[in-house]
This record gives sequence, structure tokens and C-alpha cells, in this order.
Amino acid sequence: MVQSIAAPSFHLWHQPIYGSCYFKNVLNKYSPSYLSTSIGRWPIIPSVKSRAMELNKRVYSRCKRADYVERIGCGVVGAIFELEGVLIEYNPNLENQCWLILSREEGKTPPQGFVLRRIEGMKNEQVISEALCWSTDPRETKRMSIRKEEIYRSLHGPVYRFRPGSEELVNSLARHNVPMGLVSTRPRKYLEAGIRAIGLDRVFSVVVAGEDFSRGKPDPEMFVYAGRVMGFAPERCVVFGNSNRTVEAARDARMRCVAVASCQAVYELGAADMVVRRLDEITVVDLKNLADVEPDEFEFEMEVDEDFL
Repeated sequence: MVQSIAAPSFHLWHQPIYGSCYFKNVLNKYSPSYLSTSIGRWPIIPSVKSRAMELNKRVYSRCKRADYVERIGCGVVGAIFELEGVLIEYNPNLENQCWLILSREEGKTPPQGFVLRRIEGMKNEQVISEALCWSTDPRETKRMSIRKEEIYRSLHGPVYRFRPGSEELVNSLARHNVPMGLVSTRPRKYLEAGIRAIGLDRVFSVVVAGEDFSRGKPDPEMFVYAGRVMGFAPERCVVFGNSNRTVEAARDARMRCVAVASCQAVYELGAADMVVRRLDEITVVDLKNLADVEPDEFEFEMEVDEDFL
């Protein structure tokens, strides 16, 4: 009977599908036994149970890999987004115009170009008291900060537009149950108005505004706070930004960073873990790879029905 199975396998140019078999000798040692036929030496058929166990393991392994992408997001990786220049269109010239207009209104020396580049990503109060040295009085810095945001709102207007590809990534992360947070130095009322305008007010589990932290970028405080509120270790958070200040802050927070080349060239953002022009270039699997999440973290025991075998 063994020969009848082995021979057709030979003629079809396939090795016999059952592998080798081990027999127990009188010394209680297992040794391989092979069958010699006129067409060659072929392994004998093992037990049905051992073969079924092997097939079950293979099928289970494939199902585990296929199911992994669907299960990776929930509770494993957290995505922290900046709003302007990442999710929505952003014109950095408007920010510079705001400071120039405010300086004329307050009778202060207008900031020069290198100063405007230096204050990128900082909180308004921090800029006024530390970078521009206009005032150290908390009430004055607060007043000028509010006025600066009012100027920005009047220049920007109520229209917010998605950047190409950003809506697709947000929808993909939402389908895979990846928790998402939003971080910005803007006041909360303006930040929430912006995300409502583009329909993302129910997407983010955490929204961190300027009132929630004391120092802006490159200090990592805003990202550390967002990660803690979301309940993730820093190594499991991926920050999405559009500047080297964001990259530096994410690194200091021990988080991964994806840089979007919306205001800077791709080669200028080389310090980030990944640089893209559009957010739809990223997949959920990319987030897993950035956060170094391995499939082995999801261990399952295979149950075998002994009666069936």
C-alpha cells in the first residue's frame, strides 16, 4: 500500500506529502525508517494524528498573520497629530503677518526673519516673554496672546481644508480602532472650532490645546501629556508633524515621528523616522513597524480536538 502511494507522487514529480516516520526500537530510541523501492528511497507515511497537527499549525499560522492587521490598532499604537500643516492646509506666512501686525499695534520692534523662524511651534506667551521680550507681566502676555489669535482668525477666515491624503489616513485608522489624539498650541475654542469645521470633532479621543501645557516645541511637554492622557507608553506613540521642531520634541519624548513635507523639503526632515508628502502614503502596518510592535505580542494557544484526531 505504501508503494502505491509513493509511486504516483514520483511520477507527478512531487515528493510524497507525508514526510518521514519514526519507529521505536527495543532500546526505546526513535530512529528513522525508510522504504526502499525500485524507484528510489522514499520516506514512509507517518501517523494521521501527527500530520493533522502539522496542518493545523500551518493553517493557524496563516490565519494569525491575516488577522494581525485587523487587531493591531486597538490598544497597541497611539497616533498623535498636529493640526495645521498635517491634517489641514497651513500658510506659515499668516503667522508671521500676525506678529508684525501685533508689533505695530503694541508699538514694539517688529521681529526679524530669523526670530520668526526661531519662534515656530512655541506658545504665544512663551514667544512674547522669552523670544521677543515684549513683557514679563503674565496679564500683559495673556492679553497680547489673545489679541494675536484674534488677528490670526481674521486673516485666516472660517474656511478649513484637508490636506491631500489626510482624510484617508484618519478614516483608515478609525476603521482599525487606532486611538488618535490632537495636539496644538492654539487656544481650545479655536482648535475645537477648526476640527468641527472639517468634521473631526468626534474622531480624537484626546484634544490637547494651548491651555493644557506651559511650553511649546521643541519642548516635548505637549506630546508627553497627550500620550499619558491616551494611556500609552511613549514607545507606543507615533507623532505626526511638519517641522524639525516637532521631530526634536517627539525624539525627546521617546516617541516615533512621521514628518509631512508640507512646509519644508523632504531632505530637510531627514531626522524623522519617516518622511511623506501625503498622509495616505502611510498604512496601519507602517505604524506597527514604527512602534516596533511584533506579532509575538499577541500570543494565542491552539486548541486541538483530540477526539477528532
